[in-house]
Amino acid sequence: MLKHFEMNKAEDKDALKEEIKQLRAVLLGQQQALLEAKLPVIVLIEGWSAAGKGSLIKELISEIDPRFYSVVSPAITPEGQARYPFLYPYMKAIPQNGKITFMDSGWMDAAVQNFLRHEITKEEYRRRIRQVNEFERQLRDGGYLVLKIFLHIEKEEQFKRLQALAEAPETEWRVTQDDLWQHREYRRFREAYEEFMEKTGDLLPWHILDGSRRKSAVRDAMRLLTDEIGRGLSQGRYVGEPFEEAFPLIEMPLLEDVDLSQTIDDKKYKKELKKLQARLSALHNVIYRKKIPVILCYEGWDAAGKGGNIRRVAYPLDPRGFDVYPIASPLPHELNRQYLWRFWTRLPRTGHICIFDRTWYGRVMVERLEGFCSEKDWQRAYNEINEFERMLTDWGAVVLKFWIHIDQDTQLARFTERQNTPEKQWKITDEDWRNREKWPQYEEAVNEMLQKTSTENAPWTIIESNDKKYARIQTLKIIVEALEKACDDHFRQVVE
Repeated sequence: MLKHFEMNKAEDKDALKEEIKQLRAVLLGQQQALLEAKLPVIVLIEGWSAAGKGSLIKELISEIDPRFYSVVSPAITPEGQARYPFLYPYMKAIPQNGKITFMDSGWMDAAVQNFLRHEITKEEYRRRIRQVNEFERQLRDGGYLVLKIFLHIEKEEQFKRLQALAEAPETEWRVTQDDLWQHREYRRFREAYEEFMEKTGDLLPWHILDGSRRKSAVRDAMRLLTDEIGRGLSQGRYVGEPFEEAFPLIEMPLLEDVDLSQTIDDKKYKKELKKLQARLSALHNVIYRKKIPVILCYEGWDAAGKGGNIRRVAYPLDPRGFDVYPIASPLPHELNRQYLWRFWTRLPRTGHICIFDRTWYGRVMVERLEGFCSEKDWQRAYNEINEFERMLTDWGAVVLKFWIHIDQDTQLARFTERQNTPEKQWKITDEDWRNREKWPQYEEAVNEMLQKTSTENAPWTIIESNDKKYARIQTLKIIVEALEKACDDHFRQVVE
């Protein structure tokens, strides 16, 4: 691929200049059409150090309205972002509908460098390649146009450019130890880049451009970009087909078969609550030291007791080490991005706990039943969610998912109490009553969700909550046991 890449021959400068001018005009005209069509575009510029990635991006954006594009350098990762999953900075940077994001290096360079530095194992490297393919497919299936460019120069050309940069006082700072290391290990990097492109180019192809001829590279990149945008505008927003991967699933009971008669007396409740909260408080310190991220997901019926349950879990935690996110309808800037984006951007740092009151499962429940997404979208979401959660557990996160369950009579009693109690009336809305009328449809959707997304790495637990106190104790027990196991497993891995 790179080894046998044929570099461009010299071209007439005036002809190149004119062609670039024409392509700029096309791109400028496409910008408003993109906005109207609500098509988001990602342009990933990878390549060798000193190949001219920054200069190429500068040329591409020269005539575009700066309100409708952004340029990011995810490879320059702040210390805090290093405590997030591998793909976090790239998902965080995806554009809103109708806008363009240009990425100066990205997931290929990061994965290859981590692997060649021996910062990750070969197994982890393979996982990252799989995650990249899943990430790119989810973007494409969600309607994103993704253009991947690799800017190529030979080793001798790279040496000349690095030397020129290093010898000039105003640019010597741009030559880093990583650049020099890459040049020394040029062959290893070339082989690694080739392998990465081969394994991640089936769905969204890589385009290799000759970086040694700057104007030709600009023309070729503009041609690729305008062609890709033109195709997207003519064909319309792509909607991916549903498919299923064979995730190892845990069999779940139907909601109607769950025994909701369990209770706990007040004396035992207080004793168990005190003991479990003390243990959870101690474990919070341990997971912080061991840098284990924890993600707690709450779903359930309205008035099932999620809020009270979450309060009992949060109370013993150090407030500096956890966040609670109540998830409501997406805001406009969230609605205009891939649906998992607003959850990616709320993930905890390593060693921290994140509690979601409602989650990404809204895609296969409320969004499905209320028609907020297409049938293809919610059917595809089961597999996309399983991939997302596998990525989280591959990262080392503990992912616990709770369905807080009650029966219809209990819900009605709690709704009535809220409505008749002035200080609780804010908890009950017309939407709650409307959703109650759709109980059978929601129950069918929840049963399908539990069956298709209770994976071995991120299983569902149905928490019986007709007795709220019983539900709180059961939830705390599961969390404490899971964190104890995670800490023990982490210790064994370190020893081994």
